[in-house]
Amino acid sequence: MRSLIKKALTRTIARKGPRGKQQTIKIPPSQKLLYAVYFSLGMVACLTALEAVHLIVLGTWNPEIFAVISALIGNITGIFLTQKT
Repeated sequence: MRSLIKKALTRTIARKGPRGKQQTIKIPPSQKLLYAVYFSLGMVACLTALEAVHLIVLGTWNPEIFAVISALIGNITGIFLTQKT
């Protein structure tokens, strides 16, 4: 999974090289960005499990946990969308 995320965040730039040849340059993401994405995905998994336990044990939906899950998903989506531009 780690290589899949790293591959998804890698930028590919096409440019003309010497004598008109087409070159592709791959720019890997920084380690800090990868760790932030891994942490965010891990927290989404933990919070989803916490919400499920809360729902099973107490029988009620916790909107605060769901708001944090939604915010983290938005954060992860924003990272993937802006990293490719």
